[in-house]
Amino acid sequence: QVQLVESGGGLVQPGGSLRLSCVASGSIFSIYAMGWYRQAPGKQRELVASITSGGILNYADSVKGRFTISSDNAKNTVYLQMNSLKPEDTAVYYCNADLAEYPVGARPFRRGDYWGQGTQVTVSS
Repeated sequence: QVQLVESGGGLVQPGGSLRLSCVASGSIFSIYAMGWYRQAPGKQRELVASITSGGILNYADSVKGRFTISSDNAKNTVYLQMNSLKPEDTAVYYCNADLAEYPVGARPFRRGDYWGQGTQVTVSS
């Protein structure tokens, strides 16, 4: 079993900062990419930022220059530093990982997308 656990969400005033963390654990063979998505009420889930195991970064236009994604491959952890937060950044933020699992029992090696449970970020005065 693989688990992704996020932390670091909360309430912050406009212009403030938050740092999200996500740790992947379990029968992980290899992680190919990790990223952050968000979903605001009434809207579709959208990509915020992603990072590959080789260090290739991708950001949504709406967060470029304000958010920074980074990872610690040895710890299977991805971070999202969010600065200059705006009310429109309010959403549930989800961690995502493209990874492969070791075979376990009769279950063969497999690769897929995995998601965390989400953490709420609210930007409000």
